[in-house]
Amino acid sequence: MTTLQLGFLASHGGSGMQAITHSITAGRLDAQARVVISNNSQSQALAFAREAGIPAYHLSEKTAQTAEQLDITICETLLKHDVQLVILSGYMKKLGHQTLSAYKDRIINIHPSLLPKYGGQSMFGRHVHEAVLAAGDDKTGVTIHLVDEFYDHGRILDQCEVPVLPGDTVESLRERVLERETSFYVEVLQRLSKTTGV
Repeated sequence: MTTLQLGFLASHGGSGMQAITHSITAGRLDAQARVVISNNSQSQALAFAREAGIPAYHLSEKTAQTAEQLDITICETLLKHDVQLVILSGYMKKLGHQTLSAYKDRIINIHPSLLPKYGGQSMFGRHVHEAVLAAGDDKTGVTIHLVDEFYDHGRILDQCEVPVLPGDTVESLRERVLERETSFYVEVLQRLSKTTGV
């Protein structure tokens, strides 16, 4: 068993981050939440982290003079808090070379489709579910994958299917997928904590 030292990057609510943190508190996941970083100073993710006593940082284009400096600061913040595994939870920004290099094969993202279907730049949130419904698919799902320099491209760690039901709207499908996302993230991390790596 390995106690996972987790750092989180989130742009808005960070529902996955919250679910993971609750699982840690409840003793269902052998991990520690070391730090939460958000590019949105008003994000619910930061508010949640502060209330939970987790170090929380707003790091964005507003706090750094250049994209390169922001990348360096994000990387240094993760390293300072002894983060071993970086978890993206609705983080809407592309990571820079410094962070990708320091945490190669140790950055995990969750995507609301069965990649490689409906992935890539601009494929996030409701855009994914709109595409699934427009294609007439009878199933969609959740993918957890490693992060590299391309959107939704890194090695897939695991996937699970979610049915598309007759009469589904973008919102009803989004809710069903989101409900599965939060539990699936925890399940995959539980498995990782029992191995030596990703």
